[in-house]
Amino acid sequence: MTTTNYDVVVAGAGPVGLFLACELRLGGARVLVVERLTAVDETIKAGSVNVPSAVAFDRRGLLPELTAVWEAARERIRAFQGEIKIPPKFAGHFAGIMLDADLFDGSDPVWADAGPAATSGLGVPQAELERILARHAERLGVEVRRGVELTGFDAGEDGVTVHTGDGGVRAGWLVGCDGGRSTVRKLAGFDFPGTDPEITGYQAVAKLTGAERLGAGWNTTDVGTYAHGPFPGRVLSVEFDGPPADRTAPVTAGELQASLRRVSGVPEVTVTEVVSATRFTDNARQVTDYRKGRVLLAGDAAHVHSPFGGQGLNLGIGDAMNLGWKLAAVVRGEAAESLLDTYTAERHPIGAWVLDWTRAQIALMRPDRHARALREVVTDLALTTTGTTYLATRISGVWQRYDLPGGHPLTGAAAPDLALDDGTRIGERLRTGRALLLDLADDAGLRDRAAGYGGRLDVVTAGCPDRPGLRALLVRPDGFVAWAAETAGGDGLPEALERWLGTPRAAA
Repeated sequence: MTTTNYDVVVAGAGPVGLFLACELRLGGARVLVVERLTAVDETIKAGSVNVPSAVAFDRRGLLPELTAVWEAARERIRAFQGEIKIPPKFAGHFAGIMLDADLFDGSDPVWADAGPAATSGLGVPQAELERILARHAERLGVEVRRGVELTGFDAGEDGVTVHTGDGGVRAGWLVGCDGGRSTVRKLAGFDFPGTDPEITGYQAVAKLTGAERLGAGWNTTDVGTYAHGPFPGRVLSVEFDGPPADRTAPVTAGELQASLRRVSGVPEVTVTEVVSATRFTDNARQVTDYRKGRVLLAGDAAHVHSPFGGQGLNLGIGDAMNLGWKLAAVVRGEAAESLLDTYTAERHPIGAWVLDWTRAQIALMRPDRHARALREVVTDLALTTTGTTYLATRISGVWQRYDLPGGHPLTGAAAPDLALDDGTRIGERLRTGRALLLDLADDAGLRDRAAGYGGRLDVVTAGCPDRPGLRALLVRPDGFVAWAAETAGGDGLPEALERWLGTPRAAA
């Protein structure tokens, strides 16, 4: 690798690293992704996309590809357990307590506001998502170098020199998207507090015999928790006997079989072949700040936790969506570095919630009598309309919003995917990766106040029959509302524009 100048080097070509690189490229940054693996990792990992992630992908035109993968997966599930009831807002389970779709109340407007993405119920294996994002990166012209491992870096006030086995590369910024054992995080010295692990878990796709007595779905026993399905050979086993001695060693058929037999109490179940397997624990940690000078973290590099509830991948996609446009604006010189302070401020609270959400599930899955008594209470609550709706809403992520300046109820929320009278939706209008000023009242004065932001802001004048009282919206490139108005005049718009998009060129 020759020494070449880039705006940003991203370490890690998993879904978070690839999506971040795409967002940076949309924002005009020269970006290089380095990945030690030579091909997509096929190990079974995350398998679902929540609503904020689906909305993010929809706003970049990726939803049709994801939906096609999910439809194919549903056929595999039907072949294993027959016709399944997966309504649009299906959210799975909480600590292995399955939610009843018939009890869900989807009348909250946040579901309708998410648009087509909220009706997708996407179950997409992580490897398939990575392939989709790799094609997206290629279309955008992102440079991805596989088989290149980051071995170190030197960070200064004016940039970063990244060292790899193939040589060095100079960049303005480095972002670690290199997983829970992040080399970037360790070398940079980020504080990483949290709670220690107490479980050993296995997730695998394996060839089984004698599995007829294994209960389908999630099962709690006197020893631990196991899951069987939703497609042939997929199993999960959790024991509360401490963390594994070596998380990195290959999972053998004998090891997986022994755990599955202990937890399920089915002595005849036999693992004849491990197709794909991984160990996991409930180690729960989060960096105190997502940035140290010219080095930033996203995804599992910034936070680790158990996989229960399928939050990890989605949390990382949210990080990438939030950071990409901000770092690109700083790179272009259109925003001050202080804009990057909002990355930690906005994403850290959501990451902290995810850690506690997974800790709560561990507490309910413990095999001791106190935990089992509490589990009975939570199960009763979950099997009510209120309980199911609460859990599904939290798991789905539709509740997520940022604490942004402004008094309008929409400010800080994901922009509603409103249908406009020109035949488009807001989600479609965000595919450029630029901010969007939506003028719903044909207000020339409002548009004049946005002058000077050409290239950073798309201005659209259209009506919206579904929201007759709403006059205007300023939507950030990540799809969150920065300003909204129901009265004429555009009060507060110039301040919001300067806060998020920098100084207008006319006043520079």
